[in-house]
Amino acid sequence: MSAPVEVVLCADSAGQLFNCAVFDPHSGSEFLSYRGGNTSSRSLTVLNGEYILGAQLGKNFINVWEIQRKDQLQQKIVCPGIVTCLCASPDGLCVLAGIAEAIYLWEVSEEMGFGHQEILHCFSVEVMKNCVLCFSVVQLDSSRIPEPLHILSRHSLPITDIHCGLMGPQARVATASLDQTVKVWEISSGEMLLSVLFDVGIMSVTFDPCEYFLFCGGSDGNIFQVSLCSTRDKTFQTDSDGNQVFKGHRNLVTCLSVSMDGTLLLSGSNDETVRMWDVQSKQCIWSINHKGPVTNAAIIPAPANMFLADSHPAVPLPRFSRHLNPSEQGDGTSSGGMCLRLGANTQEPEGTYLEKADELYSLMCAVTDKSVFGDGENTKVRVSELEEEVKTLKKINKDLYEFSTQLLTKPN
Repeated sequence: MSAPVEVVLCADSAGQLFNCAVFDPHSGSEFLSYRGGNTSSRSLTVLNGEYILGAQLGKNFINVWEIQRKDQLQQKIVCPGIVTCLCASPDGLCVLAGIAEAIYLWEVSEEMGFGHQEILHCFSVEVMKNCVLCFSVVQLDSSRIPEPLHILSRHSLPITDIHCGLMGPQARVATASLDQTVKVWEISSGEMLLSVLFDVGIMSVTFDPCEYFLFCGGSDGNIFQVSLCSTRDKTFQTDSDGNQVFKGHRNLVTCLSVSMDGTLLLSGSNDETVRMWDVQSKQCIWSINHKGPVTNAAIIPAPANMFLADSHPAVPLPRFSRHLNPSEQGDGTSSGGMCLRLGANTQEPEGTYLEKADELYSLMCAVTDKSVFGDGENTKVRVSELEEEVKTLKKINKDLYEFSTQLLTKPN
């Protein structure tokens, strides 16, 4: 049997059967599984076709597996805080993570001693509410504070998902939001090209490779296919021009991905299933049941050595720096870095991380109904866990405040 061209990589929040697994996109049969922990939403990625990286749910580290050694004990990359999103660049030279109110970019360069030195650059950015900030990674310079190329700020409620097309600097970007709209932008100019209004909040979004269609996952479990032939703002309605609905999920759709030929659509949902759809007929080809809400699901090109048991990564996994400044490194290793602050770009007073988390929780409650979160005992248990986590965060916040006060008022 020849190796597949594409594979499905997915994970759920329970992690009972596996942390993440690889499936055949045509039959749904399992190829490989990687065990240990569970991966948080939008934080599963492949680095340079040789490593799988997955941020541990609720913890401050990233699990790592060599892609062809599924039975090995995973390695761990310790981070400065809980990782809420994670991705690697297509060329495998950069890894980006969202941590609390900051975005960290690690550059892994073979020319600069990949695997033997600290990661060369990292920067942080204050997150603006309801906005998308666009930066040029190529033009980052540690000698000055970089500014965002564009600030995409037309959403009125928090953004739930972002998808960038395949055209590099000329790509289009789609943003989904709890304000029940999906907006399409031109990344080179920052101009909004299209806005589509739905009847429900949109939790996930993706393009097909040719960018003829936009696929939007709703909080009601439906997946909406939007034709991009129109260049005017509109309210979504099904028609014969390509605006259609995929029906099957019973809870909000958290992940969407399209195959390279545009014929297959993969979706993951909080109803604990991953489904593969035929785009033309809108029929579900297969469905895989998980033990918890699906946090990550994507169709990816099959790495060349995924199915070669004797292969090994060409270079070892590098050490990821936890700090921006060389003085903060425990071993004194020199490491270039920069800290990007965007206070000048925001007009409203900033709150603490806990205040922003409370505000986001309130917004989520205001725009979703019980069909989003489900009913029954599982919901009660989850609510109890979240309340306990909020209490813990408040205690940590209080302890940090008291410690800072004592430190600042301590006599010399």
